[in-house]
Amino acid sequence: MSFETVSLLLNWLQMGALLAILFRLGHTFQLIASTQRELRRAIHHLGEHRAASSSPDARAGAESMIGPDDLARLSPAVNP
Repeated sequence: MSFETVSLLLNWLQMGALLAILFRLGHTFQLIASTQRELRRAIHHLGEHRAASSSPDARAGAESMIGPDDLARLSPAVNP
């Protein structure tokens, strides 16, 4: 094989590797975004649940009452 052929082949391999990395990175960002949406949904639901079962004064600070233990109970990895 000539130098030009080998160089062209290596360029195509580099392009393929770059596209594979970008494709995987795109999936990673989608996973992060969906996880963030689920966490926001769970926190909002927990805040509504706490606000509904507490006094009117405590409803204003329902979001501040959510702690790490509350989020751990919602995690499927912790409670299969």
